[in-house]
Amino acid sequence: MLTFKSFELEDRDIVNARLCRQNYRASDLCFTNLYCWGKKFDTQFAMTGDWLFIRFKDNSGRNSYLKPIGTGDLAEAISLIREDHSSFDTPFQVRGLTGEMVSEIEAAMPEVFDYRLNRSISDYIYTSEKLIHLRGKKLQSKRNHINRFRRENDWRYYSLTGNRALVEECRDMLRRWMEENREEKDPSLAYDDYASTLMLDGFEYLCLKGGLICVDGRIAAFSIGEPLTEDTFVVHVEKAFTSIHGAYTIINQQFIEHEASGFLYVNREEDMGMENLCRAKMSYHPDILLEKYNARFK
Repeated sequence: MLTFKSFELEDRDIVNARLCRQNYRASDLCFTNLYCWGKKFDTQFAMTGDWLFIRFKDNSGRNSYLKPIGTGDLAEAISLIREDHSSFDTPFQVRGLTGEMVSEIEAAMPEVFDYRLNRSISDYIYTSEKLIHLRGKKLQSKRNHINRFRRENDWRYYSLTGNRALVEECRDMLRRWMEENREEKDPSLAYDDYASTLMLDGFEYLCLKGGLICVDGRIAAFSIGEPLTEDTFVVHVEKAFTSIHGAYTIINQQFIEHEASGFLYVNREEDMGMENLCRAKMSYHPDILLEKYNARFK
């Protein structure tokens, strides 16, 4: 029988020892996300000798699992979470499955599950070269925003890595950003604030990378991310004041140029079903839309 526990900061090393065995490029499989968003989704984990198991609640409060991460008999690993789920009164479901994961489950357990695309949790992935250079007609508007920003502002980029004082200043900027956006109707905004704060609090321990843009000596935007796989960097947080034209565009470009240029891909995570986020992420024309599926028994 599996014994699940909530993610704590000190679990980072033992969880990452398992996560580093996978190369799915899925933003769900990142300790920072599992820990920092754990309050919203009641995310927990269990381990056996071969496997890492992750259990959480979906947006409707239904018990859910990610695909077990590890080596060995995948069918046996899934049978363990099926047994764990027997104490819940909701349908058994495995969520956040990439196409590669679906193929692995089908090879281990043919014709057992139905798979349904969950577009709202599919990840937007871009080449770092695209986000840095913004070449081509399709991204002309992004270059225009950056050029206007450069003309209109006395600005500078600073790295957060190794600079606790600047990390603390980002906490103040986040507070001001929340005050400006508190009229938003999105109920997840409070959880986003909580998760972002946890990332700033644990910035060094979580081995995160960050960067900010100052305009006239004040923080106008900041971003936080980290390596996800050998070739992919993931962006967790991006905050900017929309009163400064181009602030979001410039932090997007500068952060990748300074902190992630050595990675082939950049995962900018999902849109959570929010139309404004979908439009913003699609406007950069993703190189990969990493589709994710939910699996239930046939």
